[in-house]
Amino acid sequence: MNASAAVRATDPAATPQAARASLAEAILALPPTLKEPELKAEASRICKAHLADVRSAARAALEAGGSGLTCAENLSMAQDAVIMALHELTTVRIHPATGRPTGERIAICATGGYGRGTMAPGSDVDILFLFPVKQTQWSQRVAETMLYFLWDLGVKVGHATRSVEECIREAEKDLTIRTALLESRFLAGDIALHQDLAARFDREIMKGTAADYAHAKLDEREQRLRKAGTSRYLVEPNVKEGKGGLRDLNTLFWIAKYVYRVQDPAELVEEGLFTPAEFALFSRCEDFLWRTRCMMHFIAGRAEERLSFDMQRQVAAKFRYRAHGGLSAVERFMKHYFLVAKDVGDLTAIVCAALEAREQKPRAMLDRVLGSFRRSRRRALSGTHDFLIDHDRITVASDDVFSKDPVNLVRLFWFAAQNQLELHPDAKRLVTLSLRRIDGKLRTDPEANRLFLDILCTKSVNEIVLRRMHETGVLGRFIPDFGRIQAMMQFSSYHHYTVDEHTLRAVGVLGEIESGRLKDEHPVANEIFPALQNKRALYVALFLHDIGKGRDEDHSIVGARIARDLCPRFGLTDAEIETIVWLIEKHLLMSNVAQHRDITDPKTVESFCAEVQTLERLRLLLVLTVCDIKAVGPGVWNGWKGQLLRALYWEAEVILAGGHSAVNRKERVLAAQQELREALPDVSEADFLAYSARHYPAYWLKVDRDRKIKHWQLIAKAALQDDVLVTDIETNAFRGVTELTVMALDHPRLLAIITGACASAGANIVEAQIFTTTDGLALDTIFISRAFKDDEDELRRAERVAKRIIQTLKGEIRLPEEVASREASGERSDAFTIAPEVVIDNPLSDKSTVIEVTGLDRTGLLYDLTTVLGRMNLNINSARIVTFGEKAVDVFYVTDLTGGKVMQPQRQAALKQNLLKVFEGRSDSA
Repeated sequence: MNASAAVRATDPAATPQAARASLAEAILALPPTLKEPELKAEASRICKAHLADVRSAARAALEAGGSGLTCAENLSMAQDAVIMALHELTTVRIHPATGRPTGERIAICATGGYGRGTMAPGSDVDILFLFPVKQTQWSQRVAETMLYFLWDLGVKVGHATRSVEECIREAEKDLTIRTALLESRFLAGDIALHQDLAARFDREIMKGTAADYAHAKLDEREQRLRKAGTSRYLVEPNVKEGKGGLRDLNTLFWIAKYVYRVQDPAELVEEGLFTPAEFALFSRCEDFLWRTRCMMHFIAGRAEERLSFDMQRQVAAKFRYRAHGGLSAVERFMKHYFLVAKDVGDLTAIVCAALEAREQKPRAMLDRVLGSFRRSRRRALSGTHDFLIDHDRITVASDDVFSKDPVNLVRLFWFAAQNQLELHPDAKRLVTLSLRRIDGKLRTDPEANRLFLDILCTKSVNEIVLRRMHETGVLGRFIPDFGRIQAMMQFSSYHHYTVDEHTLRAVGVLGEIESGRLKDEHPVANEIFPALQNKRALYVALFLHDIGKGRDEDHSIVGARIARDLCPRFGLTDAEIETIVWLIEKHLLMSNVAQHRDITDPKTVESFCAEVQTLERLRLLLVLTVCDIKAVGPGVWNGWKGQLLRALYWEAEVILAGGHSAVNRKERVLAAQQELREALPDVSEADFLAYSARHYPAYWLKVDRDRKIKHWQLIAKAALQDDVLVTDIETNAFRGVTELTVMALDHPRLLAIITGACASAGANIVEAQIFTTTDGLALDTIFISRAFKDDEDELRRAERVAKRIIQTLKGEIRLPEEVASREASGERSDAFTIAPEVVIDNPLSDKSTVIEVTGLDRTGLLYDLTTVLGRMNLNINSARIVTFGEKAVDVFYVTDLTGGKVMQPQRQAALKQNLLKVFEGRSDSA
């Protein structure tokens, strides 16, 4: 196509004449007797009414199921009409053109997103006041008057005032300005000025610079995604800036427009960039993203780009999504969103491949966009005539490789894994066009399944290759049950990724453990992995552990049933299949016991071992649990969880190996003490022995070395100050929490007082570790949600919380009134609903009654729960306080005042009733 200009010079006749003419007519018809202030006020009133009417109609149409793109275009047209009418009013009534030099000219142009003729309700309005040479007094007055009009209307204006020469000069230097001018559109004034700019932009800026522009825009995209989140499967995505969002589609069109010199996306089919089906996909993605973004702006009443949990629920309701097939309405909406984000990624790959074919983009940039583990080699691919290596990437030798042998749809990825090669875009595109060949016959083909199992167990690149299979659609077609969890979101702030993304990351973690790359972070898993007899079963179990999600039944049970039907395809033995089924059924067992139960209680470990039964299963379950937790999201795995899992593993290992737990525990306590001893070389032997005696065995087994050192320092600090009440603070930016350790004299109400003081200070506890020394001191470490990004600000805030705790423990603050005041003024999110549950269990422990409370977390919840227990004359011997996003799971080991369990049914019922009331509001007992 021979485009005369890259910048659209739109004739006014092409704009919505009716709205523009009627608005301008109404404004110009205002009585000539009106003075300027009254004239401006009346004109503003008319324009505000026009914008309000269009917005109201646009929102109604959107909520009725209308097109998102149409909504964005209508909002843009309404803004066009206002700017055009204001220009006429300004140049005819306020600053008439009569008497000015004939050379004075001005053009008002839309630029950037507004220049495309689309805008969301809260979008900025980017306009350019364009002059031929320089700004004159008259043109300056026109621009200022129009800007004041727009500001008075409440329009967020992004404006520039430049001559044609200045535009060209700035576009040469600044990529953002170049892109804004690429999309510029004439609105009002002297159209010849805009045509001059368009011609010069095409001739002096675009000509011969397509490759540089494409490279720069792709590099800009990478930088943007680093800020917004590199995964398109983040559960609270940014609709505008995130991966797979509107900005990605914009970038594709900017590059295509610059390279192919087109004015409308539909022309890209004629240019051969997209097939008609691919362009239809582009249009569907664009419309869905615009529909979502516009609705978000309407709901928020401002520009809101992050699709937060609260916003997701509201948008899903507005779009009339309904619960179905085990998924809630909001989960179905988000699945739709993530599928669109994936389609945007596919379109990105198509454009990159086409640009490379035209040599408009360096190959290294393609590798960064698609991800790569390239090797600098060019050769025929050994062992096959169906595939070749082209520029260090595997590609097809001919267009019929998949039609003549559908197994090649899996074999392609097997060769990629074996040779550590990236897929060539041509091969990837042919794969997506051949997906219909993945049918029942191929799914049961022994060779195809052997190749897939080999890919899954290729430790160095399994995640990368599985991800490529997933992105091309092969994985979901080859294993349809995996296709069901594609883009499936779990509506929970604990889960950072969709189910499929979490699964692929978990498999990748397992590969890293087998490769020895995580030995420092996961020492036990790394140590026991070589001894595993069922490595293949472990890989398959991890790949399938969440495949049952989104059904009406428990996902562990559904997943085990799917595995039993699926695994024979893979050529696994009956013993391997039984192991896989057991691992999937029990994949949450170890994390639940380690985090929610007192593992120093012999009954807890005995019950755990009764379910695990063998050392091999214990080892497999530990490694699977580590991979599962680590793949949930950044900061979810931490040293405390690792220590709890290792302690449970060691306790169970002794029993399952037929040893004596008490002897082994003593040896491990001595080993932990020696580890701390080596970290404190300046401490005398006598002092260290005295210190060691102050801690019970459970402390040495459950606390990691670094925290033991901090506790030593805290107790030494207390001794110097001759005070048993001291605190210590440490921030943890990576986890988004602040650790606050309190040392105080132990007493039954201590935990309630500490949690209440935190609540009264507005600090939300997400985890807690509670220990008591042999000489009656308590060492309680609580983890509170971080409030400030800057460490200095967060430390100051944490110091205020610590001070509040000390004041409360000294009796200087009346806690119930403080907490009640804080809760009354606090905000609670309506995004999540969790039905509260209280389970009271006596068989779980030989000495204590175990109370497990589950419900929606909030500031002050833990204080309310512990207060209920205290008022009911129960001693909290130990507690497990864990928060999974918005879900609190608090477990208390309690005894009555005589040291016995809560056995009476009436008392259990009263206890349960009072704890449940905490979730309804303030408990009667509190």
